Amino acid sequence: MQFQLTSQPIETLIGTMHPYAGGIVTFEGRVRAINDGRIVTSLEYVAYPELALFEGHAIIDEALERFEILKASAIHRTGHLKIGDIAVWIMSAAIHRKAAFEATEHIIDAIKTRVPVWKKEYYANGETTWVRCDHCHHGGKMHGAIG
Repeated sequence: MQFQLTSQPIETLIGTMHPYAGGIVTFEGRVRAINDGRIVTSLEYVAYPELALFEGHAIIDEALERFEILKASAIHRTGHLKIGDIAVWIMSAAIHRKAAFEATEHIIDAIKTRVPVWKKEYYANGETTWVRCDHCHHGGKMHGAIG
């Protein structure tokens, strides 16, 4: 597994690490109950799968070339997520920890800016909004991408 999208809980998909790795860094981006001072009850992620997978694999390949890592993987959820669910999971394995940390940071930053996944927040007051989606129609249809 290098990069994948899934509608299933991520906890069940995390695979084995690399046997030569002395440093393994994992990152879990979880659904939180508050954002910008608003109470969040859940999130929905929608992706453009073909482009998301293409770009996700490219990001992992870049990290493998740019950093001295042995292995890297990332999973991004789609669908409706509840508070506490893992929305994105990243793993970088390296002989030394510094490379693993740097690669993991690079991967999450690149996923957030380059992979076409849109996030909709559901709030306690019944409102919803597409997050950082200037071109989205706020009546529920999606018209533009965010990272």
